[in-house]
Amino acid sequence: MTFIGVSGYVVAGLAYIVFTLLLLAAGNKTLSGRLVLVCGITILASSIIAALQIDQSFSLHTVLMIENVKLALWSLLILSTQANVTTMRMALRDLQIKKYLFTWFMLSILCWLAALTQPNGSKYIFSLFLILNLWLLVLLEQLYRNADVKVKWALWSFIIGLGMSTVFDFVLFAQAAMVNQLDFSYWYARGYVIAIGMPLILISTRRIKNWSVNVFVSRDVVFYSSMLMISGFYLLLLALAGYVINYFGGAWGDVISIAFVLLGGTVLAALLITEKLRREVKVFITKHFFANKYDYRIEWLKSIDQLSHSNNENYYQTATKIISSSLNIEKIGLVSKASIGAYKLVYQQGLMIESNQLHWLSSVDNFCQLHGWIIDVREYASIESSYPDLDLNLEHCRAHNIDIIIPIFKNDFVYGFFLLALPKGYNLLNWEDRDLLYALTKQLSNYISLNEANESLAESKQFDAFNRMSAFLVHDLKNIQAQLGLINANAKKHRDNPAFIDDVFDTIDSATNRLDKVLNQLRNKQVAESNKKRVSVNDLLEKVAKQRNVTTPKVTLEIFAAIEIVIDQETFYSVLNHLVQNAQEATASDGWVKIRAEIIANNLNIAVLDNGCGMSSEFIQHRLFKPFDTTKGNAGMGIGVYEAKQFIESTGGTMQVTSFEDEGSIFHLVISCE
Repeated sequence: MTFIGVSGYVVAGLAYIVFTLLLLAAGNKTLSGRLVLVCGITILASSIIAALQIDQSFSLHTVLMIENVKLALWSLLILSTQANVTTMRMALRDLQIKKYLFTWFMLSILCWLAALTQPNGSKYIFSLFLILNLWLLVLLEQLYRNADVKVKWALWSFIIGLGMSTVFDFVLFAQAAMVNQLDFSYWYARGYVIAIGMPLILISTRRIKNWSVNVFVSRDVVFYSSMLMISGFYLLLLALAGYVINYFGGAWGDVISIAFVLLGGTVLAALLITEKLRREVKVFITKHFFANKYDYRIEWLKSIDQLSHSNNENYYQTATKIISSSLNIEKIGLVSKASIGAYKLVYQQGLMIESNQLHWLSSVDNFCQLHGWIIDVREYASIESSYPDLDLNLEHCRAHNIDIIIPIFKNDFVYGFFLLALPKGYNLLNWEDRDLLYALTKQLSNYISLNEANESLAESKQFDAFNRMSAFLVHDLKNIQAQLGLINANAKKHRDNPAFIDDVFDTIDSATNRLDKVLNQLRNKQVAESNKKRVSVNDLLEKVAKQRNVTTPKVTLEIFAAIEIVIDQETFYSVLNHLVQNAQEATASDGWVKIRAEIIANNLNIAVLDNGCGMSSEFIQHRLFKPFDTTKGNAGMGIGVYEAKQFIESTGGTMQVTSFEDEGSIFHLVISCE
């Protein structure tokens, strides 16, 4: 056994000679790099002295003293890595590192003094190593659990290598503390465990650049680490109890102590998997080991989840529910400011407030506009000058169970308020409560503003649709009025002409049908649906020319084939009539206007040509097809060409315009015949 023990520690020594040489060759000048190097040298020294101790049989105290320092160095390395400190001066200023070093130093001094001065004092050394190894295990667990995913890849071998030897030492010293004596079978095997862990630690030293690891200590991590530490102290207590049983149990002591430890381990396992205990420990840690009352990340994600699952039918209700769920309250109201001094209750839950009773909020409005504070009515009533210059109607607040008033800001102005009623026994708001409520209110202000803007936009679109419909209807009425105006203008001259009388009746019949269509659209509050049918383009163009030829210049037709297409006849007629009318109005009386129609590649091509004043390219590009932009003053609506283009494109066709100033214009329509 002696040979096995010596060879194990010699192997460990040789392994850490290689480890030390490789680190020296790497030349890492950082604090963490130097600490790794010192740890390697310390293990090397400990292994050599342990081998000599087994061979020469001198006291273990020398080895254990070096091991004591080694545990401190590894812990210091982990703590400095977590804190991202780069120099020893920075490390000594870090509060957590200072606490560890102070505790380690005091425990070491006390336990070593007791071991050297008390009979059977070795138990103090074993207990010291049990505590320090447990502490190192907790630090390793925190380091790995808090590390980023990418960093975990570099850390895992270090955690396994160091954790393996630390767990082995924990078991070794736990048993030693129980029986007040080392089990040398474990002690001889320890050298091989140390040697096996070296390559794993070395891998991480090469993977982690400068040993800089960004970590974030969350409550859940502290919870798991605390459970690990509680487990260690529980096992320590079991070891102590086993020692007492063994001491007083005589011949049966070993058997009873082993049975007791097994029973205690079973109880510990049962407690660790009991949800109630886990919850109580977590609550205890939250209350006593954290300054932050809320995990803001979790609260923020929870509110986002609630917003994403809301149906937005009543966004005021969604906003109030988020506030109420964050504080676990049931009574809450949301007030919006209609104007200065006028407030409207948009939603309430569990309160009995009337909108006409909110005038008292004016003073609160002025105060919050100046300070932006959340008002705790209970604090206002109990602590004098807690809200300077605030004139609050306490009687009204108490009558309606209003305990908290949270201002809602929109563009740096008070938009409204959340009014909260808290259950009895609820503490006054502290700074953490106020920070949480302020953050949530900021988010909900944007949420409410967005939904109100969407609602206004929807209403605006409805009005826009109605205005668009009205504009087209007025345009139709204008065309009807123009038809009837032509009859009236020519009545004196042609009243005795039978052909004129026939045209009058045809025009009146057409105007009557179009008026019926207009009235039907007004009744249904929508543009009439398209009524497509097969239409003779020849007849339609002749009808347009006939109607427009009551004025000058006269319209001439150039139709090169008999053409039929499926289209909304009435709208198509209106479009052509308007384009020809525009051509006549742009052309002098002695000029000419032509309509040319032909089939090209199975497409109907219609061109309306004139030799009038023409248009500039800038006008065509920026104004011609812009709705409600007209050059006719009050005589035009500015939607005729826009409507024509929209209609042609709705059929799958195109409308192109070619024009030159003082030369004329061509409106070219292409419509598929299929």
